[in-house]
Amino acid sequence: MATRQDALVALVVPVVDAMGCRFWGLEYLSSGRSAMLRIYIENDPITVEDCEKVSRQVASLLDVEDLITSEYTLEVSSPGLDRPLYTLVQYEQYKGEKIVLKLRLPYEGRRNFKGCLNGIEGENVLLAADGCEFIFPINSIERANIVHSF
Repeated sequence: MATRQDALVALVVPVVDAMGCRFWGLEYLSSGRSAMLRIYIENDPITVEDCEKVSRQVASLLDVEDLITSEYTLEVSSPGLDRPLYTLVQYEQYKGEKIVLKLRLPYEGRRNFKGCLNGIEGENVLLAADGCEFIFPINSIERANIVHSF
């Protein structure tokens, strides 16, 4: 059974593609009577106008499809330098970079890890941290972001 997040991704990706941008990821957060839908897009370069046109199209489509029945806030933006990672392809793309990740459930008493992304193996993310290599199934990761260094 598809989740609301899956349904939103299926709805949003064609809109982003039609607007000439690339879909990076989506976050849907619901709290009580309100919700937040945050969509990350890319373009070369990404502009405020790109975000505005995607926002307008997605908002219109959401009004018609009624996937979010409560009040919600829609944000469309670039993933930025500390971009979140959602897919195995994205993890592989940033192999060798420093990342921070938060697990859905604790592993050895902790949920937060920071280290070097060693790549992927099957459905798992490999992370070198604290002198060890950790192997985390991608579905056990709640959130992961690149740590940009200047």
